[in-house]
Amino acid sequence: MKTYLPKASEDLRTWHLIDADGAVLGRLAVQVANLLRGRNKPVYTPHMDAGDFVVVINAEKVRVTGKKETAKEYMSYSGWRGGEKYRSVASVREKHPEDLIHRAVKGMVPKNRLGRQLLTKLKVYKGAAHPHSAQKPEPMKVAG
Repeated sequence: MKTYLPKASEDLRTWHLIDADGAVLGRLAVQVANLLRGRNKPVYTPHMDAGDFVVVINAEKVRVTGKKETAKEYMSYSGWRGGEKYRSVASVREKHPEDLIHRAVKGMVPKNRLGRQLLTKLKVYKGAAHPHSAQKPEPMKVAG
């Protein structure tokens, strides 16, 4: 018996709209990562991009549990000596709330070319407005 592999011509990508208002960051990121990879489809193949586009709105209203708002830190490195910067969740939420969701999803996709390709289908926006209404994204509920 041959293994079925979906062809690019058969690809039917849909757009999903997820409201992050009050959603827990990790649970939201798992759901988004699964949609990006196509794990909700019967044609899911680990080494292929069979996933859908995901639009996340209200990124600044995402919730973190416990003491993560002040204790969890994101590190970035410029490449220069002494170029490490640490930012708490609260400071990232102030300046770039989209980064909270983007970093969480990035950690849940493969760390290779496929993962970078999947992340191009993730659109995260601060506030309820987004420029993808022409694609008619279907609203989804965040599980949990």
